[in-house]
Amino acid sequence: MNRAVFPGSFDPITLGHSDIIERGSKLFDELIIAIGINADKKYMFSLEQRKQFIEEAFKNNPKIKVVTYSGLTIDFCKENDVDYILRGLRNPADFEFEKAIAHTNRHLSSIETVFLLTAARTSYISSSIVRDVIRNNGDYTKLVPKSVIVNKK
Repeated sequence: MNRAVFPGSFDPITLGHSDIIERGSKLFDELIIAIGINADKKYMFSLEQRKQFIEEAFKNNPKIKVVTYSGLTIDFCKENDVDYILRGLRNPADFEFEKAIAHTNRHLSSIETVFLLTAARTSYISSSIVRDVIRNNGDYTKLVPKSVIVNKK
């Protein structure tokens, strides 16, 4: 079985993430959305909320599993018998950052990283932009899945 992990903080999940998840789920037998826990980060949404947003958004896709984890992504992959890491690329800066991580992961393990380009219609969206829009009472509804809109509070 070809299994992949799509790791991230998803604070919150965006339509860009959703695009990668939907397309990635067609490439793998199982796609694990792994919400990373980083004690040094201050999140807008709780871990439970972020997990709920994703589970609700993909509740009708049996190939998608949502979990939380801490530590190195490659260790999570090894512990869960996953051979691929899925990453989305929005722009050249993303590529340079993700390339360094992918090379490091390959140096430390046999886990391959698969990159998908985000759709042009969502390539400008990032979680940090969404958080800024929310903080400033802007209309964030065109940037996130319905599960975030319904459950924001």
